[in-house]
Amino acid sequence: MRVLVTGGAGYIGSHMVARLRAARHEVLVVDDLSSGHREAVPSDVGFVQVDVADRIRVAGLLASERVEAILHFASRIQVGESVRDPRLHYRGNLGAAISLLESALDARVGIFILSSTAAVYGDPIRLPIDEDHPTQPVNPYGDTKLAIERMLASYARAYGIRYAALRYFNAAGADVARGLGERHHPETHLIPIVIEAALGQRDRVEVFGTDYDTPDGTCIRDYIHVVDLCEAHLAALEYLKAGGDSGAFNLGTGRGHSVEDVIAVARRVTQRTIPVAYGPRRQGDPPRLVASASWAERAFGWRAQRPTLDEIVTDAWRFHSQGR
Repeated sequence: MRVLVTGGAGYIGSHMVARLRAARHEVLVVDDLSSGHREAVPSDVGFVQVDVADRIRVAGLLASERVEAILHFASRIQVGESVRDPRLHYRGNLGAAISLLESALDARVGIFILSSTAAVYGDPIRLPIDEDHPTQPVNPYGDTKLAIERMLASYARAYGIRYAALRYFNAAGADVARGLGERHHPETHLIPIVIEAALGQRDRVEVFGTDYDTPDGTCIRDYIHVVDLCEAHLAALEYLKAGGDSGAFNLGTGRGHSVEDVIAVARRVTQRTIPVAYGPRRQGDPPRLVASASWAERAFGWRAQRPTLDEIVTDAWRFHSQGR
């Protein structure tokens, strides 16, 4: 298929480009490079530097390139930022998605896969979280993603576009063989932050909250290897191409690990000292997020193949310790 990847110079998007090419899809990348890295996109992949909210350019590109499917990764992702300055997320996530979907309809693109998030659930009332769990986001980041999901459902009913909203839990790890890994500026994700501390690139790891209702008092998350995540997108693409029903699907491992667990695994993997500083809770952080991904397994035969925290941290360590 002819596939457009938005945010294809970013962390997950660049891994997705590699997986799509390995599966022999034709790939075109758009990215405004506000947080992505141009060198993460192979030189022989079509690349256009443009904001996905640019209706005229994007609609023209979709039509001229005869794009059949869009994988939408371009997004603001910082939960804390969304609480401090919500308009950035409503404009950069929801507003941009409205424009992109308008462009997709104009160009008669039939398939749309959304990079969504477990943040749509808010504070869970049961674990593991399945797709029937109530959606009650506790931060604007989750609000914007849920609004896009609802828009997709409406567009599917009205216009026939087929979609999958893939609700990520915590993506991590790296594809070391391809030189791809996590490089956010500033970095806000726990595993690369812990590794930066192990490498002496930051003074300490700040742990936000030690009084949650969890065994060690720190937040628990379901970490999923970025390569597994991208393989789920491939499976969803084939599923929709074959006429599968649109909907939302969790992507996770079903295993929860606390902040303290991550630090302990990183100390073991890196054999380095990792200083820690404990502080108050961060606004907008639910205490536990652990997935049930059984719908994805039933619908398109996907299950995480790299589910252990050790493997995820090891791949991230190998990437960052090579000076990437």
